[in-house]
Amino acid sequence: MPPKRKSSTEPPTTLYLGWVGLDSTYLQFVYNATESPSEEVYDYIVVGGGTAGCPLATTLSANYSVLLLERGGVAFNNPNILREENSNVNLVQADDIDSPAQAFTSEDGILNARGRVLGGGSMINFGLYSRADLDFYNESGIEWNMSIVRSAYEWVEEAIVTKTDQINSWQTSVKRALLQSGIRPDNGLTLDHLQGTKITGSIFDRSGRRHGAVELLNKADKNNLRVVVHATVERVIFASNTSLGLSAIGVIYRDTNGNSHVARICKEGEIILSAGALGSPQLLLMSGVGPKSYLLSLNIPIVYDQPYIGQFMSDNPRNQILLAPPFPLNAIGSRVVGITKSFYIQAGMGFKSPPLNLTVLRIGEKVSRPLSTGSLRLASPTNASLGPIVRFNYFNDTIDLHQCANAMRAIGKMLRTPVMEQYKSMDQHGQRYFKFEGQALPQNQFDNEAMGEFCRKTLTTFYHFHGGCLAQKVVDRHLKVTGINALRVVDGSTFIVSPGTNPQATLMMFGR
Repeated sequence: MPPKRKSSTEPPTTLYLGWVGLDSTYLQFVYNATESPSEEVYDYIVVGGGTAGCPLATTLSANYSVLLLERGGVAFNNPNILREENSNVNLVQADDIDSPAQAFTSEDGILNARGRVLGGGSMINFGLYSRADLDFYNESGIEWNMSIVRSAYEWVEEAIVTKTDQINSWQTSVKRALLQSGIRPDNGLTLDHLQGTKITGSIFDRSGRRHGAVELLNKADKNNLRVVVHATVERVIFASNTSLGLSAIGVIYRDTNGNSHVARICKEGEIILSAGALGSPQLLLMSGVGPKSYLLSLNIPIVYDQPYIGQFMSDNPRNQILLAPPFPLNAIGSRVVGITKSFYIQAGMGFKSPPLNLTVLRIGEKVSRPLSTGSLRLASPTNASLGPIVRFNYFNDTIDLHQCANAMRAIGKMLRTPVMEQYKSMDQHGQRYFKFEGQALPQNQFDNEAMGEFCRKTLTTFYHFHGGCLAQKVVDRHLKVTGINALRVVDGSTFIVSPGTNPQATLMMFGR
């Protein structure tokens, strides 16, 4: 480890100080990349100011100088980011230019999104906070100290997580339907991953205000941490000598004016990639670390032949039903989860759907451990602002399709419970029915072919994609990139499976 030392960052400019207020002291050490010097040196450089990167940089700043580089901007004053009732807008308005949620479509044809804002995915999601399942730790290939894991979760939770069993009428109904349909026991209010039905935490507080991973920067030593936004890292710089071998020594990043900046690490420092399941493998490939034959095909100079970078990409399939209720209700929020071994069911957030102006109720399922995997490749060998091209191969393994069918049968069973009767409409003959928006569940839910076809037609995503830099493939049990000194990866790209019902709690713990 490098010796403790203070960074030499200059006093903050007025760029973001106009926004400083509640939960925003971190803005005092946030800078635009255009203000960065052409060269600088730190103990640690963290690439990616997202769900893992923010707590990671904060933790390191207690003892070391840290540079945190984020390609997106600051969204502290954006009501679509801050307010729970507007959270669906983040995804609806996602584009590939400058929105906080960056839209992309996988080669499977499924629309997806990733964070492009300080705080990452925790700033554009629906807020659900739930810890990882025990199988995740056992299967991850990462070395865990469970005492530290617990304290890291608690460190996150005391800062930004709200726990309350006061939930709205729609979520109450879904909880009862889960229990009445057999997803038991009732685990009450808990952040732990337990089979059955539970109410979990949220990063939205009781007033509906978001508290994302960015607020964990408030715990940082402001004299030791410099956060630079609108900084697109283009490649990692390497050096090699006979005594130490190959080592990462710095990064090159570009600001919005097109100017390049070089940041280097001091002796015994480290570069840590926390750019996410798409960003971290993309950066390694662009830096010449990846499959030799693939890099040669793009005329990228080979730094280190690593065949598994960009491989084993996975995204948990989401399938759902949408219901139009016969009466108006406030269905904003996501707090209720049904947990089984092979799938999870989540109380979907109701949202206003212009131009129809309907309240739509959502019940969705997540296949817990998809076996289908794909791969990632570069859209450009030189332009880091172009996101990579990815294929997840959803349902390529028939076991995933079978689990989806079972999960949708479970949702069908929920719809047949007494508590769900109130959400039926009535036709002119007095017959009661569910008014589905979009695809309805098959009439015969024991027909495997029909259920499989429903799963394929209604396939979408929970945005929980992972892989690309797997532990025991690309990084070791301590997250060090194999064969290269002073380089680690700390984000969801190292995950073999997505942890629990929602990965954000685990990613923030991971960074801590």
